[in-house]
Amino acid sequence: MSNADTLSKPIKTVDSKNKALFGILFAISGVHLLNDSMQSVVAALFPIFEQSLGLTFGQIGWITFTLYMTSSVLQPVIGILSDKKPAPWMLIAGMCCSMAGMAGLAYAPNFWTLLLAVVFVGFGSAVFHPEGSRVVYFAAGGRRGLAQSIYQVGGNFGQALAPLMTIFIFVPLGQRGAVWGTLLALAGIMLLLRIVPWYAAELAAKGLADRKAKQSGAAANADALGTKAVAIALVLLLVMVFARSWYAAGITSFYQFYLQRDYGLSIGAAQVPLFLFMVAGVAGTFFGGTLSDRFGRKRMLLFSIAGAAPLTVILPHLPIFWVYPVITLLGLILQSSFSVSVVYAQELMPGKVGMASGLITGLAFGMGGLGAIVLGTAADHYSIAQVMYASSVLPLLGLFGILLPKDRRD
Repeated sequence: MSNADTLSKPIKTVDSKNKALFGILFAISGVHLLNDSMQSVVAALFPIFEQSLGLTFGQIGWITFTLYMTSSVLQPVIGILSDKKPAPWMLIAGMCCSMAGMAGLAYAPNFWTLLLAVVFVGFGSAVFHPEGSRVVYFAAGGRRGLAQSIYQVGGNFGQALAPLMTIFIFVPLGQRGAVWGTLLALAGIMLLLRIVPWYAAELAAKGLADRKAKQSGAAANADALGTKAVAIALVLLLVMVFARSWYAAGITSFYQFYLQRDYGLSIGAAQVPLFLFMVAGVAGTFFGGTLSDRFGRKRMLLFSIAGAAPLTVILPHLPIFWVYPVITLLGLILQSSFSVSVVYAQELMPGKVGMASGLITGLAFGMGGLGAIVLGTAADHYSIAQVMYASSVLPLLGLFGILLPKDRRD
């Protein structure tokens, strides 16, 4: 049988008939919001760091790269370890690490100390995500897409707060305003003190049975697709997520500077389109996952890429009046595949939930940090406008998703 024939087979998944536990899902989504809000503090401080520490675009790219590498690329490693031995207490340990990073951001006197503080923030996030995804997996029941969307909406909303933090906290308070981020970590710890006992009880009561079911599902999926075909499908999925992440890195890290230099907007005014992109992405994340339960994962993945690519290409060339509606629509469509890609990967590897989640929310997203370095260095050597033009075509790589195997709803 050829690889093409094998890839055309639908993915078999194992559905639970249990009802979703929305109390747990909303609680872990709240922790996700707080965790990603702390990551957003880093991006929100970019215009402040540029002035207070005299950073170049290349150095801003290195900060983004450091955050992405520590918060994301470590996730598959931690995910593999947590698949073998889940550790509920690591959720709280991660929050404590992020709290230390927040304090470091507020008082960093130079670029290298700032990078160290970012490492603490990133590592705390890397510890949180695989275990958080397992909590969602246990609480999802048979509604995986909806459950993952609830979880991811919290994280995306936390990221969307970055422009508002810049406007209302860091412009008036400066770098020292980052110390207020420690309150986010404290709030996260308080929520986790309620979630962790439930999670530990679930692991004790259902861990063995759940592992056997996942192993059975993994074996069935391997029989349906074949190990090589699953690997090819994962590579294609990673390319899609990689393209989306590179583009998102360009928007969140550098688009505000493009608006300031080429459109003449102030620091505060430049945050408005960025906020619209991010908050629309929150809605896209929720509806994308929900619709994928009904219409299929692959269809939503392709809709996200095919719908976003024309908008990314025209965005740098629009007059300012049209930037606002177009970037809002772009965020809605582009981010509609965020939670879907995680669930798709979990269904490809049902026996390795932590690893699957780490690959998508971690490794592939973290590789987008490379884009921040490339784009930042290019902006230093050429111009921020040329960087925006070049990055606008990146989502076209996502069209390789046409080759993905169908899931059971397609």
